[in-house]
Amino acid sequence: MITFHQVTKRYNSLTAVNNFSLSIAEKEVFGLLGPNGAGKTTLIRILTTLTRPDSGSVLLQGQDMSRELVKAKGQIGVVLQHINLDGELTVWENLELHGRLHKVPTGKRKERIAALLDFCELTERAGERAAVLSGGLKRRLMLARALLHRPSVLLLDEPTVGLDPQARRNIWDLVRKLNYQGLTVFLTTHYIEEAEALCSRVGLINRGELIALGTPGELKENIGKIAVEHLYNGKNSYHFFSNREEATPFVEQMTGKVTIRAVNLEDVFMQLTNRKVGEH
Repeated sequence: MITFHQVTKRYNSLTAVNNFSLSIAEKEVFGLLGPNGAGKTTLIRILTTLTRPDSGSVLLQGQDMSRELVKAKGQIGVVLQHINLDGELTVWENLELHGRLHKVPTGKRKERIAALLDFCELTERAGERAAVLSGGLKRRLMLARALLHRPSVLLLDEPTVGLDPQARRNIWDLVRKLNYQGLTVFLTTHYIEEAEALCSRVGLINRGELIALGTPGELKENIGKIAVEHLYNGKNSYHFFSNREEATPFVEQMTGKVTIRAVNLEDVFMQLTNRKVGEH
C-alpha cells in the first residue's frame, strides 16, 4: 500500500529523515513511534505532498507519489497533531467545505456528512461552531473531515496529543472501527500505550532512521518480558528478564526502591537508543 524507498530529507544542516525504507500493507494499522524531532512529522509531510524528499521515493499503491500528486491527495485522509479546523464555521460547515474542495457531488456529500457525524457521534453538535467544541470533539471532527472523500489511507500524526484519557480512548475506538472496515492506517505517536493498543506492527524511529520493526510483542520479547526498575542514590537503572522467576533472585539482592512490571515499547526504545520516547 505504502512504500518508502531510501527516503532522505534535509533542512539545511539537519537531516530529518535518513535513508528511510519501509513498506506498509493494505488494511494494516502501522505505528511509527519515536521522540519529538525523530522525523515522524517530516514523513507525514512527505506523504501528504507538503514537502518532497531530497532523495528516494514514496509509492502509494505502486504509483510514485511525486508523479501522481493530485491522485495521491485524493487517496489520503490526514489528521494532523495541531487543530486546523475553521473555528468560525459550524461542525457541518467544516465538513461541507472539505467536501466541496474534494469535489464530492452535492447529494453524496450531504449523505456522507450525515453518516460521518453519526459515526463520530457528532450529530447533535452539527450546528455548533467548531471553536466551542472540547479538544476531544475537535479531534473527532478532524477525523470525520479526513474521511469525507473516502480515502484508502488514513494518516494520523499524533492524533490524541493533549487529550484526556477518555477522549483518547474514544479516538482509539474509532480507529479500530475504521480498520475493521478495511481502511489502512498510518499512525505516528510517542504514546507507548497508544502504539500497543492500536498497531499490528510498529517501527521505532530515532534521529531520522528506522532502528527496529515488528509487532509490539516481537519487539518486547527481544529484550524480555519482565522489567525491573531500580532507584538507588537518585539514579534509575533498568534490567530485563524472561520471566518473574528469573528476576526474583536479582531483586532480592537489591537495596533501594524496586519496581517489577511488564516490558513495554519504551523499554525497547531505551535499550536501542539510551533515550526515552518523550525526549526531544
